[in-house]
Amino acid sequence: MTTFRISPAVADAFPDTLIAVVTATGLRGHEPWPATTTALEDLERQLADGTWAPADEADPRIEAWHTAYRSFGTNPRRIRPSVDALGRRMAKKGTLPRINPAVDSYNTVSIRHSLPAGAFDLDHVTGDVEIRYADGTETFTPLGEPETVEHPKPGEIIYTDTTDVLTRHWNHRDAHRTRVTEDSTHAAFVLETLAAARDGHLLKTAAGELQDLLTEHAAESTVHYLSPVHPQVST
Repeated sequence: MTTFRISPAVADAFPDTLIAVVTATGLRGHEPWPATTTALEDLERQLADGTWAPADEADPRIEAWHTAYRSFGTNPRRIRPSVDALGRRMAKKGTLPRINPAVDSYNTVSIRHSLPAGAFDLDHVTGDVEIRYADGTETFTPLGEPETVEHPKPGEIIYTDTTDVLTRHWNHRDAHRTRVTEDSTHAAFVLETLAAARDGHLLKTAAGELQDLLTEHAAESTVHYLSPVHPQVST
């Protein structure tokens, strides 16, 4: 069992935060996921037809993350929130990247609802996961760069377990160690908003859509919600 926790300092600074933690056990990442493929292709078709486009930084959902990034000293136009970077990439290329079925699922839901999303292979997470301010002593190995070691600056918001950092700049980039692959069988997916009063319904819809995509290819899935009012959930 893994506990996810928001630190009191982060909860105080962002009191309208709501995070969905969608967990799946018994994932089968090597089989076809036709519903995910269809969802991806539908978004790409809508973009090509001009009937839909990814949210940009003028959208309140993206702008809120830019404001948050600036508050902890990160330039969001240089180091972008994950959903902002994904949207810009899709608008430019016309397609979403194909990584693996589980990652493709959360990317699709993320871009459709303009909410940051990420994932952790829970078999590679050590201890509990906390969202907190970095103190500058932590280490981070970026996804796809297993030989690289970075050190978040003091005051940067991070996801971390008892070994090292899982995500830098709140949701900019995940770690290599806990990446979700086709071989992952036990994973947690997070969807986030800083404006629950306005966008909480979108977050819950997105979490339900992600759970639906996962459930067809997992033995079990659950959804928990993390907030300053409920700052800790066990998966």
